Amino acid sequence: MAAPRVFPTSGAWRLRAVRPADVLVLLAFFALAFGLLELVPSLNSPFHPKTAPATVSLDPAEIPYYAVRSLLRMFIGLALSVLFTFVYATAAARLPRAERILLPILDILQSVPVLGFLTVIASTFVALFPGSELGLEFASIFAIFTAMAWNITFAFHASLVGQPRELDEAARVLRLTKWERFWQLDVPSGMIPMIWNGMMSFGGAWFFLTASEAITVNGDSYVLPGMGSYVATASARDNLGAIGWAIAAMIILVIGVNFLFWRPLVAWAERFRMGDSASADRPRSVVLDLIRRSQINEWVARPMHPFGRVLDNATRPFGLAEHPLRKPVLRQRTGDVVFATLVVLAVVFGVWEALAYIHRSVGFGQFGTAFADGALTFARVTVVLIVSTLIWVPVGVWIGMNPRVSRLAQPIVQVAASFPANFLYPFLMALFIALGISLDFGGVVLMAMGAQWYILFNVIAGASTVPNDLRESMRVMGVRGLLRWKVLILPAIFPAYVTGAITAAGGAWNASIVAEFVTYNHRQIAARGLGAYITQASNAGHTANVIVGVIVMSIFVVLVNRFFWRRLYHLAERRFSQ
Repeated sequence: MAAPRVFPTSGAWRLRAVRPADVLVLLAFFALAFGLLELVPSLNSPFHPKTAPATVSLDPAEIPYYAVRSLLRMFIGLALSVLFTFVYATAAARLPRAERILLPILDILQSVPVLGFLTVIASTFVALFPGSELGLEFASIFAIFTAMAWNITFAFHASLVGQPRELDEAARVLRLTKWERFWQLDVPSGMIPMIWNGMMSFGGAWFFLTASEAITVNGDSYVLPGMGSYVATASARDNLGAIGWAIAAMIILVIGVNFLFWRPLVAWAERFRMGDSASADRPRSVVLDLIRRSQINEWVARPMHPFGRVLDNATRPFGLAEHPLRKPVLRQRTGDVVFATLVVLAVVFGVWEALAYIHRSVGFGQFGTAFADGALTFARVTVVLIVSTLIWVPVGVWIGMNPRVSRLAQPIVQVAASFPANFLYPFLMALFIALGISLDFGGVVLMAMGAQWYILFNVIAGASTVPNDLRESMRVMGVRGLLRWKVLILPAIFPAYVTGAITAAGGAWNASIVAEFVTYNHRQIAARGLGAYITQASNAGHTANVIVGVIVMSIFVVLVNRFFWRRLYHLAERRFSQ
């Protein structure tokens, strides 16, 4: 018997030829790196509050620079949102005691409008970086983060609590550590809904870009170079030509981001689809095909393998991904009491301080006005949800369950959802005025343009994860029409729909701050509602009124979530998880 060859063959020492795909990918990488290195110094420009500009130039030649600055903020906000999602959603799904407080906090956070965060945070960031524009940059990125993070977190949490039981049992049988389970099971199983909700969140952040780049600190207004501030300046000057340039630039920007970033991610995520049969028409991406034909993956992965093994070994002391068979009752009850006591004390202290500040500043009488305005905004949110459900659930199912349609419709939906609808507000306001439509009713349309896409994207994500073997079984058995919706489609999309409806409701509440108070033709047009209340208070620098509005909005959202949406959420978890 010949001895086995242990020395590498001559071919192992031969370097592979560089392919054209390698050259293209490397050129793209170096171009991106060079652009970032050129752009970073401008982020630390000198900043003097007394001389800082409140507008930007409307020269169309500046639009490419503004677009790049806004895009950089968006991707930094997206990266922070994904990191937050991994930590927060995992803690909420894996720690039952923490879930009781983390999910209500998430409800509150998603109900707080961007202006609510900016009013409190902007001055803090400016104080941390005196004399530098970095303070405004961090405030803007934080506002963009708040427009993205909650939706992605809800989607990933839903995928974690809805994991198939057999996969959970397999992870315990294989003795995976918590770290290994997270990367080998949790992240792959939640990848498709995360990507679709990431696209939606990215589009939602475009919607609030104007508020994120035009910042008010202590009653003074400042702007950062970007597409949001460009449109804000053009709207203030009623320059419809400049708004037209911005709309054209945004269409190009959205299509480019979809082609270079989101489309490759959607195609790549198909590898994580669950089911016994493969899709007959999988999404394709020219960019992903180019990367796969190159050797970049191998060049990057090879030096990372030792690092991955070190991480696996280093995380083993954190324990295995399994549940204890028996928990000591006394220890569990003691922990629950201590945890609940600390939470109650923290909540009582925060509420006491906030109420004391409000009492000193504006008095408690403002709560009556805010609750009355909130009831009107709540009615508009309800109308938006009902109409959006009736329209977009059938459309989302049609797109998600037909890969060929998804490949064609996904770029169109992405462009429509990502395009900041408030760029069109001046044109819509002209239409409302011409038709004699009050903003009290027209505000519903403006709110829907910023919130309806959450339902569509979540339904698409839910329908696209239905295993192909189930679809084929329904087709073979001749199940069609209403029966097919009852036994297959509605149970399959229900968890995703609930997630989308929760985030759509939060998005509608947030959209009210720009939909109920619009500047047009040198006039400020306001609808009666909580969004207009918060916007007017923020513009006037009345922080106490902003806090009152945010508290009332949070109360509305949390109560509805707790007594309606959360019950549907648990129903979806119990009856319709895979």
